[in-house]
Amino acid sequence: MAHWMNLGQMLKINARHFPATTALKDKDRSFTYPETNRRVNRLSHSLLGLGLKKGDKVAVLLENCIEIIEIYLAVAKTGIIIVPMNFRLVGKDIDYIVNNSDAKALIVDNEFAPVIDEIKPGLVNISGERYIVVGQERSGYREYESFIKNSPDSEPEAQVLPGDTWILIYTSGTTGKPKGAIRSHESHFSFYLINAVDFGFSNQDICLNVMPLCHINSTFFTYTFLYIGGTVYVHPARSFRAEEILGIIEKEKITFISLIPTHYNLILNVPPEDRKYNVGSIKKLLCSSAPVRKSMKLAIMDFFPGVELYEGYGSTEAGIVTVLKPEDQMKKLGSIGYESIGTDFIKIINMEGKEAGIGEVGELYSRGPMLFDGYYKLPEKTAASFKGEWFSAGDMAKMDKDGFYQIVDRKDNMIITGGEHVYPSEVEEVIGGHPYVFDAAVISVTDDKWGEKVVAIVIPKADIDEKTLIDYCKDKLASFKRPKQILFIKADEMPRTPTGKILHRILREKYS
Repeated sequence: MAHWMNLGQMLKINARHFPATTALKDKDRSFTYPETNRRVNRLSHSLLGLGLKKGDKVAVLLENCIEIIEIYLAVAKTGIIIVPMNFRLVGKDIDYIVNNSDAKALIVDNEFAPVIDEIKPGLVNISGERYIVVGQERSGYREYESFIKNSPDSEPEAQVLPGDTWILIYTSGTTGKPKGAIRSHESHFSFYLINAVDFGFSNQDICLNVMPLCHINSTFFTYTFLYIGGTVYVHPARSFRAEEILGIIEKEKITFISLIPTHYNLILNVPPEDRKYNVGSIKKLLCSSAPVRKSMKLAIMDFFPGVELYEGYGSTEAGIVTVLKPEDQMKKLGSIGYESIGTDFIKIINMEGKEAGIGEVGELYSRGPMLFDGYYKLPEKTAASFKGEWFSAGDMAKMDKDGFYQIVDRKDNMIITGGEHVYPSEVEEVIGGHPYVFDAAVISVTDDKWGEKVVAIVIPKADIDEKTLIDYCKDKLASFKRPKQILFIKADEMPRTPTGKILHRILREKYS
């Protein structure tokens, strides 16, 4: 069997190859590759010193910080499995994930420790000495820096194989209870190499990470740069202030950022008089995790002149499936591109269970080296998401005559009104194009006449009324696709996943 280096093992090599290069940085600290490797080795020995062994799981509840990256690296060196949790979760959700994953240790930010204290009695697999806190000392926890301080900085002795599990990452639950996706070292190694080629990254790049490090987007893009010897600047995910981000880009000479449409929307709405920062260091931008409207893409390219804009489509389970390259942005607006390098193939299966024709909508299936190994303890759900080797995340798509794909919507979001099929994303694209609309979500609500009616939930950025917005849709949408009702809400009332995807399921429950 051919041997290769997982992320933790590669850190050891990079510590030798790039002794003066900054690996990790935040607003207060900076660590070179050798310094990072020594800290990660100390953490590795400390975790093993707790009696944890290869295959055991450690749950993590941290905001974006250098420590969470060190944990990912340490478990990669030891064969322990990380279970990253969304820091926005409430106690019952944390309790579910920790127990469902069979985690035997937990590392938590001091800010979130009170939530853990409340549910500790129910965390049956974690003994008292296996609670670790980051930030400051706290009763009932080992303080992170003290925990690793006296451990050796030599390489831990562990045999970690390509097919071993590295991450048990729970889906964001857009369609129900989160499921634990089992992801191997091998699937991530494949992505790092594919990513470097697909995007043209090098060890001279500096990545600004603002996406939650509990999410698959970060485990793909952030760690690519550590694998190839680049630099990662870590920024808290909860404090996205557009002007601050622009200031970091200028100061740190950031070359790449992966953002979601919500982030770009905030940047594009910075008043012209406050756009005083030089963002010329940015070479490449990625927009992913949620559909990107055509008008937004054009505005991004105008805001960052000369930037190479990429759009990626993928999922926690499948990895990156397609990439829309910079040279195709103007030619294929609205597309998610074509197969990324290493994605073996894509199939679109129509309502009759057959391969869809050109331009025909169907469910998108893919296979390739980045694919996950199934859902933890859920063999039936694993089987239901596959057709043989082919996996579907439940997205509806179509392919044009040039082989480019377009996501139509989530299968679960489709509206059937008066026997006609309506995909919310199409309606959202139109409504979102109105200059007085900041964002919009479209859902179905039960209706006596139509079975389901189309309802738009809108975040306005200026005064606008329901009739004006419905009239705006008249020459842009077929009559059955137009909203029958529009509700206006505030930005913080729109339910979202950590990566900005709108939770249509929650909206349907609220407004049904």
